[in-house]
Amino acid sequence: MPLSALLRTRAIDAHDPPDGLSRSLSLFSLTMLGVGATIGTGIFFTMAEAVPKAGPAVLLAFLLAAITAGLTALCYAELAAAVPGSGSAYSFSYATLGEFPAFIVAACLILEYALAGSATAIGWSAYLNNFLTNAFGITIPDALRSPMLVAGKDGLEIHTGHFNLPPVILVALCGVLLIRGVKSSTFANDMLVLVKLAVLVFFVAVAFTGFKADHFTPFFNAAGMAGVTAAAGTVFFSFIGLDTVATAGSEARDPRRDVSRGILLALTIVTVAYMLVAITAIGAQAAGKFAGQEAGLAVILQNVTGKTWPAIVLSAGAVISVFSVTLVSIYGQTRILYAISRDGLVPPLFQAVNPRTRTPINNTVIVCVLVGIVAGLVDSGYLWDMVSMGTLVAFMFVSLAVPVLRARQQREGGAAPTGFRLPFGPYFVPGLSVAACLYIISDLSPATYKVFSVWMALAVIAYFIYGVRHSALNKG
Repeated sequence: MPLSALLRTRAIDAHDPPDGLSRSLSLFSLTMLGVGATIGTGIFFTMAEAVPKAGPAVLLAFLLAAITAGLTALCYAELAAAVPGSGSAYSFSYATLGEFPAFIVAACLILEYALAGSATAIGWSAYLNNFLTNAFGITIPDALRSPMLVAGKDGLEIHTGHFNLPPVILVALCGVLLIRGVKSSTFANDMLVLVKLAVLVFFVAVAFTGFKADHFTPFFNAAGMAGVTAAAGTVFFSFIGLDTVATAGSEARDPRRDVSRGILLALTIVTVAYMLVAITAIGAQAAGKFAGQEAGLAVILQNVTGKTWPAIVLSAGAVISVFSVTLVSIYGQTRILYAISRDGLVPPLFQAVNPRTRTPINNTVIVCVLVGIVAGLVDSGYLWDMVSMGTLVAFMFVSLAVPVLRARQQREGGAAPTGFRLPFGPYFVPGLSVAACLYIISDLSPATYKVFSVWMALAVIAYFIYGVRHSALNKG
């Protein structure tokens, strides 16, 4: 296999075929896609995972993750203006680094979106149970809201007879909505995101009444900065909304302008919301109480006020709004597979678009079945760091693509590129982005590295068995 075949690239300005997906997304909808894929994931669920690792210094973990995501967001913005097709990091890599690196990025994105959809659906189940218990005195039986494969103190535990049913129902509902069409899906997402923001404002206002400054002392726990880095790796996956905006390039009305703006607007909204909620949550509850806490934000409000109605409001808002996180994660997964299939690197089944709804129905059904199985059987503790690993690796490829893009644009000449351009040249911001990603990756668990290595090995095998022979570029 000649090296030139592995590094062959698509045209920089290659658009998707004219008979593909419908271009119906405005700047507002693109921004809400980004916000919908991020706000809720890191705040509603991962505080119970991240705070025990870093203590009150989890605030630095969110800030570190936000800075890393911000550096990468700038790289995304320039690439989105130059490469307007669908596929986000995958398409950017295909147009700059080459086919094989792009396929590796695609494998990272598939891992990222599939496990993110499963993890958020699992977290949704805890808030649903909290809402039903407080509002109606109904508790979902433990066997129907806990997984079979559980991360215990001594490693993997198998709880036979257990199946987490609520997340599977949520994934099925998301699938039905996505099959109906992208306009219906994004309208629902817009409304759900607005509900989510209102709920988080409600949480900040109520939790602040129980704010105690001594909860921030000592600021670092025994792990010190290593704990901060480990926590940053856990919460980082919640910033995949940036990539989700870019996956919608084929359905944006003006992808060269609106995708880059949507990415930066979504990042700003998300970072402000995360920091406000994290500060008030730790101010209202000592760091030692977060470990193993289900529906944590609702419990905090109940403890602060001594009443159940704030917890009911919070849980109801989470049940409604976290729907959008799972919805957008599954949406991103299907669009990544659509883009890869369009290029011939996976079977054509994934690019078949229904002529009436203009959505990839077969693709959506397959993704929902797989996401639902993982959500029903696997403990979310196994998923958070894996999502972060896939996200961080994809982000590094995006950052590396910027200087390659600039060099190719200069080599090919023509009119001066339009749209967003990185400040300080093509190396400074991408270099910082790669360094920040490597810093966070360095403290992920050994188990995460092992599983990720196996996944990458399977991706390489799939590429050489199928992708390289069926690539659409072979036709050229």
